[in-house]
Amino acid sequence: MDDNLGQQLRDNLQHIQETVRHTALESGRSPDDLELVVVTKEKNAVLIKELAELGVHQIGESYLKEARFKMELLEKYAITWHMIGYIQSGKAKQVAGLFDVVHSVDRLDLARKLAEGAEAYGKNLPIFLECNVSGEESKHGWEAWDDSRWDELAEKMAPVFALDQLDVLGLMTMAPYFQDPEKARPFFSRLSCLSEYLREQFPGGLQDKLSMGMSGDYQVAIEEGATHLRIGSKIVGTRS
Repeated sequence: MDDNLGQQLRDNLQHIQETVRHTALESGRSPDDLELVVVTKEKNAVLIKELAELGVHQIGESYLKEARFKMELLEKYAITWHMIGYIQSGKAKQVAGLFDVVHSVDRLDLARKLAEGAEAYGKNLPIFLECNVSGEESKHGWEAWDDSRWDELAEKMAPVFALDQLDVLGLMTMAPYFQDPEKARPFFSRLSCLSEYLREQFPGGLQDKLSMGMSGDYQVAIEEGATHLRIGSKIVGTRS
């Protein structure tokens, strides 16, 4: 990595960290309650190495084959690997073995396969349940946009909480893209409300974490209760 790119990475990271801290404090929240997951899909291992040396240890990836290659190269670094992308059922066992946290559990059969994989590897796997709170067909996730049907949703999710190998940290969503991030607020608010509802239905089965907020809308997500921010382009840029 050339010096200019390395300096830009440091500057970007510092800016995001300062903005996260300021937004949290302005919202009456502790910055310590927020986890910054830097998304590095389609970026090379050298960039992740640089991030690790800057103190970033939460890395988000979307593609199994690409992530495995990077993990092998960066084995000596203390990195927590987050799977944030869509998971094909046939790759669930590999994902369970390789990743430390999975954010994109969007259906029951996937949860069961991840549980089987986690058991095979002798581990418990922390996960988020990905919820579609907008109704967009392009979005994956449990159908959660109609709060009048959350009772049905809870019934569908119930078997997940019975899988001993999975630790359900909370819920995840992707808001629709808007140039004005304020327009994403209702979707983050809906996920927060859904989290409260499900925790009432399943005491002890679901923690209160919320994986929401990306480069364009993370400040609004913080204000609506996000605990895990998945930020890529604002830190690592849009080109490899």
